[in-house]
Amino acid sequence: MGLISFLSNRALLSVTNATFRVARLSCLAERPTFCIVRTRKLPVMSVCCASAQLTFPSHTTTPRRVSARMSNQPPKPTTTTTSIFTSATKLLWGPSLPPGLLISTARTAWSTVWHLMMTQLAPSDSSGSYTRPTSQFRLNPTQFPSAASSELHLYVGLPCPWAHRTLIVRALKGLDDAVSVSVASPGQDGSWEFKDNTIPIRDKDKLIPGLDKANRCRNLKEVYKSRTGGYDGRCTVPMLWDSRKKDVVCNESYDIIEFFNTGLNELAKNPSLELTPPELKGKIETWNRIVYPKVNNGVYRCGFAQSQEAYDRAVNELFSTLDEIEDHLGSNRYLCGERLTLADVCLFTTLIRFDPVYNILFKCTKKKLVEYPNLYGYLRDIYQIPGVAATCDIPAIMDGYYKTLFPLNASGIQPAISLSGHQDSLLIPHNRDSVGKAFVAQNAV
Repeated sequence: MGLISFLSNRALLSVTNATFRVARLSCLAERPTFCIVRTRKLPVMSVCCASAQLTFPSHTTTPRRVSARMSNQPPKPTTTTTSIFTSATKLLWGPSLPPGLLISTARTAWSTVWHLMMTQLAPSDSSGSYTRPTSQFRLNPTQFPSAASSELHLYVGLPCPWAHRTLIVRALKGLDDAVSVSVASPGQDGSWEFKDNTIPIRDKDKLIPGLDKANRCRNLKEVYKSRTGGYDGRCTVPMLWDSRKKDVVCNESYDIIEFFNTGLNELAKNPSLELTPPELKGKIETWNRIVYPKVNNGVYRCGFAQSQEAYDRAVNELFSTLDEIEDHLGSNRYLCGERLTLADVCLFTTLIRFDPVYNILFKCTKKKLVEYPNLYGYLRDIYQIPGVAATCDIPAIMDGYYKTLFPLNASGIQPAISLSGHQDSLLIPHNRDSVGKAFVAQNAV
């Protein structure tokens, strides 16, 4: 995603240059004494008016203050810079709106840049529909690596729903000691990087971004490249690493959670928990075929759509599926009945991000999750399972989306968390303990 940063910097500079050139042309007729010049020796943009001169900083990287939690805080405009730009706009066209030619030029330039960045961020097909790239490192469920011959380390990012799956199953199975974790944070260019963190940890089970505990690398790309044979592809989380062999074990989330569920029972503190019971395997696969394309990936197909037709198709499939699941959960505590399964884990990590992120940023706006009584109760039910809440960090999730996905939120402004998405609201009693039993009793009468 470093290309996105490069493109955005070059493109914004081009837009700035084009904007001032158009502004000069549109204002000559009304204010012939104004001219715009670009100095060659100094990195500034200058606006001259008779003997007075205003200077504008050119598009350069501004020193920024980095928060302890995340490393991708955008630079804050200074009062001086803001007042200079305000003065310039008043000088160029007074209190009226910018000239139409300026607006159309800026719109065309930004649209072009947006499509360039989205092509890199979210590959699409000919219709503009987002097409998720496939994972390069897969696990064969029938040939899981031996726990005795491996030293496993998990790389995750807290905003990522796919990585979140692995953290939940790791917690539920009690694999904290067997599989160590490094938490990366999204960098300014969208890549995953490791930063030292000085935040005092009150909850020992709380996961926060920090340094690379396994390889001492600066970013995830360096970890991937350090494997035997190297690697130049997409560097994604989650990623399971074998520290003994210095190689990537897997970077496909569902393979990893299947492995955690059944492949490490000799090291698990809760080996009796079975999230893929044989008698429910068919139902789990059925729900996965519904939930993954229309909900898990469906929200991304809405947010990353590059045509109106692609968005309309994705958003309609998403909400028709949520309606179906809402109806199903009226008579079933979980997707496959009375037992929690991997299908529920996969759905949960999308639902917990729905109201804070997907409803707003990805334009999944037909309904908020809180408007689905059964789905919202189901969300709270799973959240309140011991170990799950410690894997959920709503502020980190919002930082990761709103301040990293520049093409979708160029300002970097993060909205307030709605009450339905606040972690305190997720602790409200869910009253779903007897949903299935009550339905059976009601229909037996």
